[in-house]
Formats: sequence, C-alpha cells, structure tokens
Amino acid sequence: MLSRTLALTAALALLGPSLVVPRATAPGVLPQVVLWGWERPIDLRSLPSGAGVAFLAQTITIADGSHVAVRRRQPLFVDPSTAVVAVTRIEASGDAGSPDVGAIARAIAETVRLPRVAGIQIDFDARASQRAMYRRILHDVRAALPPNTPLAMTALASWCLDDNWLDDLPVDEAIPMMFRMGPAEDAIRHQWPLRTPAGKCRASVGMSLDEPSPSRRKGLRTYVFNPGPWSAATVSAALELAR
Repeated sequence: MLSRTLALTAALALLGPSLVVPRATAPGVLPQVVLWGWERPIDLRSLPSGAGVAFLAQTITIADGSHVAVRRRQPLFVDPSTAVVAVTRIEASGDAGSPDVGAIARAIAETVRLPRVAGIQIDFDARASQRAMYRRILHDVRAALPPNTPLAMTALASWCLDDNWLDDLPVDEAIPMMFRMGPAEDAIRHQWPLRTPAGKCRASVGMSLDEPSPSRRKGLRTYVFNPGPWSAATVSAALELAR
C-alpha cells in the first residue's frame, strides 16, 4: 500500500508545478536500461531493479521569439526504487526568432525538482540554424542544475557521424536515435558498426520496439521507445531488446 501511495503522489506531482516537491533521490549513475514514457497514462510499477524511466515532463514550443511550456498532463506510476529522468521536448519552428534562452533553460532545470528525478534529458531535433540557440540553452541548464546531476540530450544519428557538432556541449551523453532515421537510415545502419561515433555518442543508444535493433557495442546504456502503451509484454520485449 505504501508503494502505491508513493507512486500516486509522484503521478499527481507531475501534473502541475503547484505540486512539485523537493527531490528525494541524490543524482548519480543512471540505470543501463531506460524506458521512454511519452504523453499517455503509464504504469511501470512492475519494472525490475536496474531499469529506469525517462518520462516526458514538459513540452516547450518556440516560435516568433517567444516560448510556451506545457507540463505533462497524463499520470505516471513508478515504484519508489525506480530511477526516473525528466525529459523536456523542445519544438521550434524554422523562424524561432530570439526567445528568452534563460527562461527556457530555467524551465528545463526546474524539472529536477519533480519527485525522485535522478537526471535531466532534452529532446530537440535542432536544425543547423538553431544549434547556436540550443548550445546556449544547454550551457544555461547545466549552470542551473545541482552539481553532478546527469544531463543528457537525444541526438540524430547523423550528428554522431559526419555532422558532429556535439563534442563541446556540456552534456554527459548524447543518445543516438537509431530509429525513425528517414531516407538515410540504411546508410547510417551500415556505417554504425564500422565507424567510431562522436565522443558524446559512445555511452548510450536509443532504439524502438517496432524497428530492427542496430549493431552496437556491449556496455551501452540503452533507451527504448515504445510507440504503443507499456505493458508486461512490451516491458519484457524492451528488456530483451536491450540485452
């Protein structure tokens, strides 16, 4: 009953800033297997030890020099022992203008105060023209976070190969998204086991349950996306994919 109460408290706290509580878990090493939980009701209280959850905490939309942050609306249930990572999704139009980078960074850094958050992740498919803005956001987020808090970003697979611009970014890992890669997918899959990716991309990999598993080295932190709902069967499939 205690586990259920704690999970319900976490789920409610994710619904609005008025219910945010101080973090109860110190930052540290994240699990080797992390499931992505997007914007739908999610119950992952049955996860085995050693697996974590990276949940969508908010979406920030940037356009015409301004931004709007929308917090998660759907409940998330996890066991109190499960490490969780707060993910901010950034969506920006081609003409993002000159938004308040400091305010955006503060909104992202604030997600570390959600219950039991052990790390922060940003998901932004930045265009080449938006990289300077993204770089400033990342530096400001890092400066606003408590010391030793893991900070990660998702990365297009192409960023980790020929289009590398990641090495000077203040992130602990850039997660290569080895799915939904578009027209270059076959070429990237062929290159991946043959070439050494950018340094920031060497610690982890992102995969999806509905696409083939890429060739990869042992010991990588594996993030698994599920386009459908999480259930006992899909959790089992994700753990098998990660292995």
